[in-house]
Amino acid sequence: MGGRATLLLVVGFSVIFLVFGQNFGIISNNSVTNYTAYYSNNVAHNIAVSGANLAVNQIFLSPTWNTGYSNVSMNGGTMSATVVLTNPVTNALRVTTTGTYNGVTSTVVINLQLSYFSKFTYCSNNEEGVYWATGDTINGPFHTQDYLNVDGHPVFNPGSNFVGTYKGINDYNSSSSPIINGTLRVGDNLTIPNTGVATLESNATSGGYTFTGHDTVYLTLAGDSVRYRYAYNSSWTTKLTSAFAPNGTIVADNAILRLQGTLTGQLTVGASGSSNGTVYIDGNVTYNSDPRTYPSSTDLLGIVAQNNVYVTDSPNTDNVKIDGAIYAQSGGFGAQDYTTRSPSGAGYIYLLGGITQNGRLAVATLNSNGTVKTGFSKSYTYDNRLLVQVPPNFPSTGSYEVISWFE
Repeated sequence: MGGRATLLLVVGFSVIFLVFGQNFGIISNNSVTNYTAYYSNNVAHNIAVSGANLAVNQIFLSPTWNTGYSNVSMNGGTMSATVVLTNPVTNALRVTTTGTYNGVTSTVVINLQLSYFSKFTYCSNNEEGVYWATGDTINGPFHTQDYLNVDGHPVFNPGSNFVGTYKGINDYNSSSSPIINGTLRVGDNLTIPNTGVATLESNATSGGYTFTGHDTVYLTLAGDSVRYRYAYNSSWTTKLTSAFAPNGTIVADNAILRLQGTLTGQLTVGASGSSNGTVYIDGNVTYNSDPRTYPSSTDLLGIVAQNNVYVTDSPNTDNVKIDGAIYAQSGGFGAQDYTTRSPSGAGYIYLLGGITQNGRLAVATLNSNGTVKTGFSKSYTYDNRLLVQVPPNFPSTGSYEVISWFE
């Protein structure tokens, strides 16, 4: 190879190495830049998540907290958080947190809602020694502050929620055990407060309707209207519900409320008063649009009592249908004269919704083989809409729960 060829070869290799060297330098610089950007994004995200946890924890500790945070120093960056009421009816909140680091900002958004007793298939403070037995099937969220008394193998299907018992499981004998197709939580402390009815009454006074000065109120749901009277033989007064009770809340103050009819829309009705404060179901209480047939139904009912909710001893309540979430603050849900009603006459209580009560009441007596001796058989179906929808101003647990978390 001649000198010229050798020179050209050396120059060629030099150019190649210079190009490679430049590319390697660019790659190296890009790697450093990418790593720096990744690190900054990661730190900013961690700051935002930490801020979200701090804000949500403040709301869990104090449900009225809405102060937020502003440019709080954290991990070499800053964190800010805002709390906004997004739905005054359900008291839904949105927490938005931002984390900033090295010029990079990350955002986390959390939606929270007050937890309402309407979401429970069943909730009680006291089981009154009554056992869940073979043949009982409970779908949806369940909680008791008492022992979960089990005779045989009742089935609990809480779905994505839970079966809760504050005191634990009490098996009737060694062959008894519940079938729980989901999460069991023991030790959760969730008492039914003594303020739910008072809060409902306050809402009825401020934006709904309160019946005052009457021992008994007869109330019939008539589609989008209500009919009421104060004596059995008196004439009815009919009002459009949206005009009569704009916020969807009706309370009979210190009275007995006698209820029946078909509802179109959303409404919570209640009876207050320590001496009265009882709701009697005098006939079918149903939705105009059954959500089992029409999943888009928006009909929703809450039935609230200071004391008890009873199915009346009447031919009108044979095979009675009740659509709604029931809440009995100091008493429970039961059937009037259940010890003397013939099961062939009484038939079933068909409930679509849930029951929250202080103490469990009976609707039947049983033979030794578990069949109904007197009173009603039960056909209770959970309304899955109650996991996310709430009857107007229905009593809440006072605590918030996370509905969604976006990062």
